[in-house]
Amino acid sequence: MKTQMRKVQQGFTLIELMIVVAIIGILAAIAIPAYNDYTAKAQASEAFTLIDGLKTPLSANLSETGAWAIPAGSVTAGKYVASIVSGGAAGAYTLLATYVANGANSQIVGKTVTFTYNDATGAWSCASNLPNNIKPASC
Repeated sequence: MKTQMRKVQQGFTLIELMIVVAIIGILAAIAIPAYNDYTAKAQASEAFTLIDGLKTPLSANLSETGAWAIPAGSVTAGKYVASIVSGGAAGAYTLLATYVANGANSQIVGKTVTFTYNDATGAWSCASNLPNNIKPASC
């Protein structure tokens, strides 16, 4: 009596490998642009964080002394923010943050964020030339 030997499958078939490669390609096509936007948002948030740290001392200094100047020792630059400068006049004092010219995500390079303080109402408003998909909802 002859015994039958069964052939055991070794490895994957070509079609199985092609399906896996196609799935990875589709996921990469979706993930890479999303990751790019995510890093741009994270880098853009640096200006908002730095300006938030300046709002209280500036408005307090304005109400106490009448001067609109960034206090000495304040952080006015970062890894992605080239500078923050104060300006404006009575009724519309401003803080202008400018992003670096290189070394950051291309969506924020050279862009600006302007916060304006209305001393009559004590309210801050925001304007920016950042793309809408990067700009925070509060701006």
